[in-house]
Amino acid sequence: MTEARDNASHIVDIGARRWLMLALGTAAQTTACAFLYGIPYLAAELRSAEHLTLTQVGMLVACPTIGLVVGLYAWGAAADRHGERTVLALGLGLTAVLLLLAASPVAHGMLALGLLLALAGVATGSVSSGSGRLVLGWFGARQRGLAMGIRQTSTPLGMGLAALSMPPLAAAYGVHGAVAALAAACGGVAVMTALLTADPPRTTPKGTAADRSGNPYRGSSVLPRIHAGGALLVVPQFTASAFALVLLVDVRDWSAVHAGQLLAGAQVLGALVRIAAGRWSDRVGSRLRPMRQLALFTAAVCAATALAVAYPSALTGAVLVTAVAITASTNGLSFTATAERAGPAWSGRALGVHNTGQNLTAAVVPPAMGALITAAGYWPGFAVAAVCACASALVIPVRATAAGPDPEPGPAARLRPQASPTGTGTGT
Repeated sequence: MTEARDNASHIVDIGARRWLMLALGTAAQTTACAFLYGIPYLAAELRSAEHLTLTQVGMLVACPTIGLVVGLYAWGAAADRHGERTVLALGLGLTAVLLLLAASPVAHGMLALGLLLALAGVATGSVSSGSGRLVLGWFGARQRGLAMGIRQTSTPLGMGLAALSMPPLAAAYGVHGAVAALAAACGGVAVMTALLTADPPRTTPKGTAADRSGNPYRGSSVLPRIHAGGALLVVPQFTASAFALVLLVDVRDWSAVHAGQLLAGAQVLGALVRIAAGRWSDRVGSRLRPMRQLALFTAAVCAATALAVAYPSALTGAVLVTAVAITASTNGLSFTATAERAGPAWSGRALGVHNTGQNLTAAVVPPAMGALITAAGYWPGFAVAAVCACASALVIPVRATAAGPDPEPGPAARLRPQASPTGTGTGT
């Protein structure tokens, strides 16, 4: 009887704590995104204060992303071996220290500043792998999609915070003051993570044969196809987000201020769509079927955007807002599907691979699409984005029958319990 009461209290404790873990994981990712996407908002101050050319500023803006890509897999492997709490606290702490150095007189000149920003990007890779694994591990299958959808709102939240805070901070305290504020934010979240984060409860003893389950990539194309499908969907996402503002200015003669206000609303809508997509996947018991359907819808929206740009009208702005919101709808689904397929022993590394593919694609899309748009116009760029979304729908590994299940989870994933009907399952 006592054992039964202990087990019941343990389940209730997990049910209460998982929402705290979700809040901490979301806060960590939001802070990381504020740094990764905040440097562009310092461009004007960098040019005037540091006497840099626009090309040099562009190189500095790219440094955090380059570092992020370099560190993703290694941090994922560390999360698999040492747990999420250690990886998150260590990575965010290192980010804070490196940004403090970047804000000091040591970082004088482009080379020193760029190196420190790149190293801070490497450290930030811990958050992409660690926070996703933390959130997914604390939620059972019936709420995992919703949880990951909420966590994926970190990107627009981080971008919004950076847009609101970086320009006024740079105007008041200079580039180094703005970078110091980013360091303080990362340091504060690192302390919170170290004090409050708990690794997800394990369902298999550490070091057992079940815990050391085999490589989920061996003998199966499911994970590579999920990675490829997710990377292809980055093309329409970054085509819409990178060129929406300048498109409205060039095609519809909007002011940059009004276009920015409209697209800020589109980012809010995009965050809500990510949550809705995650909840949908929980209800239908599949991540990949909704992901394929949303990929097809993304293709249709991008095709409509191409038409709206080729034949401008009052509808162009509305269609573009829809494109910005919908093209990011599958991010949480692809991350969740990756972790579930890989299982707890490999999810960190699998998320690292998935993140690497998406970030490499994100780095290539803006210059490639910029060249295409310069040569042929905006509508061919969105037409190519629609083709990439269609290709993603073909690549995503869903069985032919509409009611068929997702591909069977990997051996480690099959060991994890499902959420109970009351939503208090343990997960891992």
